[in-house]
Amino acid sequence: MLVVVLLLLCAPFAAALVSLRAPARIAQAVTAVTGVACFGLVLALVPAASHHDLAYLSYLRIDAVSVVFLLATSFLYGAVAVYSIGYLARSRDADPGFSRYCRRFYAGLNLFAWTMLAAPMMSNLALLWIAVEVTTVLSALLVAIEDTDGAAEAAWKYILIASAGLGLALLATIFAYYAGAQVLGTHYDLSFGPLLQAGGRLPHTPVRLAFVLAVLGFGTKMGLVPVHTWLPDAHSEAPTPVSALLSGSLLAVSFYAILRYYQVAVAALGPRFPRDVLLAFGVASLLLAALYLFDQRDVKRLLAYSSVEHMGILAIGVSFGVPIALAGVLLHVLAHAAAKGNAFMGAGVLVRKFGGKRISAIGGGLDLLPWSGPLFGIAVLALCAMPPFGIFRSEFEIVQGGFAASSNAAAAVLIVLVTVAFLGLSITVNRMLLVSRADGQAAALSRGEPSTWMVVPVVAGVVALLVLGVHPPAELTGLLTRAVHQLGAAA
Repeated sequence: MLVVVLLLLCAPFAAALVSLRAPARIAQAVTAVTGVACFGLVLALVPAASHHDLAYLSYLRIDAVSVVFLLATSFLYGAVAVYSIGYLARSRDADPGFSRYCRRFYAGLNLFAWTMLAAPMMSNLALLWIAVEVTTVLSALLVAIEDTDGAAEAAWKYILIASAGLGLALLATIFAYYAGAQVLGTHYDLSFGPLLQAGGRLPHTPVRLAFVLAVLGFGTKMGLVPVHTWLPDAHSEAPTPVSALLSGSLLAVSFYAILRYYQVAVAALGPRFPRDVLLAFGVASLLLAALYLFDQRDVKRLLAYSSVEHMGILAIGVSFGVPIALAGVLLHVLAHAAAKGNAFMGAGVLVRKFGGKRISAIGGGLDLLPWSGPLFGIAVLALCAMPPFGIFRSEFEIVQGGFAASSNAAAAVLIVLVTVAFLGLSITVNRMLLVSRADGQAAALSRGEPSTWMVVPVVAGVVALLVLGVHPPAELTGLLTRAVHQLGAAA
């Protein structure tokens, strides 16, 4: 397994170096092969992580929880790497500076994926914070890569807000070190395992502060209300493959960091305080996102607020605390990555076809795009938790967990707000797919797909959603079972 882990850490970095120097076509091919290979490497970790933790080189630690998030990131990495070949095809024909842009794009994409793969493998909280901080720098550069005024403004706003949030997360790391040093001694290096084992002996006040600051700090990157305001702008202005990674992977990695602090908080304080904090942030995020979905004019901003909605669902699910809800949360991480990646990739095809992101400029997509139109509709149905897709299964388990935990009011609020979000998202998307534009301009557009490369990864995402919703593989079920035990062991 050490070879697999080292390849997983080294391959994206090596691909980034190659992309900086190689011609555009080689950069595309290397990135696509590396992305798909990384997903295969993570799949190879599943059997081992389902039975025991993996620890290497004193700073790498991989358990079942880690592998769940690695699966989400590596799947999206492979999907957007393939999608990008078609996404950049027209730029190659129209832009004489394409080769330079392509090298920067693929180098940034590979480095971004590298940091998100590295974060769940870090063995201590300080290294985890560093990895998440590096994702901020790289993703901000990718948001601004289009070199437009809107992209520069979104990247600047993202840097300011995320840096403030990660400042709070650094303070949380300091309080966690202080709490651990009281029990483990001043030589303590913020390793997660010893901190969790000493949980019952940790002083309560610094642990409370560390957890609240971690939720605020990493919650900024996760998109929790009220520290979510960078997210709609960044997701709207970034290139579509980057938007898919931001929503499906970066938010999940930030949630992973919160889960680690949650484990420590439950071990030290008991379950009530951390669950109440997550419930408050989760309900606020879900409420705001559900309402904002009714009043969007940009298709990518629409999907960005859908991401805020699903992050709220994750926080509420963890607040229920019972095993079935935690299993639903972990399954939701995987299903949301596939569904949101598909939705952004489908939106990218619509934007390419109709020449803009404004919802009012898009119509009749189902007729004009014989593959991408239906696939985009399927992705949105999956995001709305329609059966038989994975998000239906995960949200059903979360709601079931809410009732099992006697959190009937919270479960009822979750059901109502998810239904409101479903209405807002589905009404808008139906107009884009089913209703032709009134100005008749859509009639001038030819029927067909911009590129086959932009269809294949979305088909793979639909297959993944069906597998997660109908019958998850036994290996994945075993991994989720062990991850649930790890999250709930302290309680």
